[in-house]
Amino acid sequence: MTEFKTPGTLFLVPTPIGNLEDMTIRAINTLKSVALIACEDTRTSGVLLNHFGIETPRTSLHAHNEHGKVPRIIEKMILGEDVALISDAGTPGISDPGYLLTRAALDAHLNVQALPGATAIIPALAASGLPTDKFVFEGFLPPKKGRQTRIMELVEEDRTVIFYESPHRIGKLIDQLIQFAGDDRQAVIAREISKKFEEYIRGSLSELQEWVKAQAKVRGECVLLLASKKTSDRINP
Repeated sequence: MTEFKTPGTLFLVPTPIGNLEDMTIRAINTLKSVALIACEDTRTSGVLLNHFGIETPRTSLHAHNEHGKVPRIIEKMILGEDVALISDAGTPGISDPGYLLTRAALDAHLNVQALPGATAIIPALAASGLPTDKFVFEGFLPPKKGRQTRIMELVEEDRTVIFYESPHRIGKLIDQLIQFAGDDRQAVIAREISKKFEEYIRGSLSELQEWVKAQAKVRGECVLLLASKKTSDRINP
């Protein structure tokens, strides 16, 4: 008699964006129990996994190899193996690899579970002092094509807009926002969230621009939150 195994589950497991204490007990137990961990970078993830004594086999899965790796991972799951996906930091699929594997798993009628956990978006929003009832997460803007058009659309939003930006490009983003939103639009830079040098810079875009210029070098990944025009008028009439 042929034995049919129950298909495996794909677990999307958030990992700390700074402080290792942000790792949840559920995340640790899940990573220990699955048959395979797909990592954005096995060397980066190795530091975290070794810290928590997680010895599960690992494989790399990133933007440059996912088209070739995803079918093989899906095959393992169809044969009954549970797989966990982690990125270098934060929640897989949120401005990190993960969508392609998740979509393929769902298309194969496999179970997908996303664990709650570390992400930069919500802490940055909660501590920004800007309205939290309505917001839009833009992530990283395109570096060239369509960037200006998208900024022109976003500055007209009636919700708080959240961007991700690298430290060496944060000045350029602020300059472009000033061009279309004006230098008195209220905004916040949140950097190094959950790390030792976590910092929030709050003020008008022109004040944030001056802060960037005063730094010898901006360090750490940045979250930039832009207030709507209505909010700016209320905060700074």
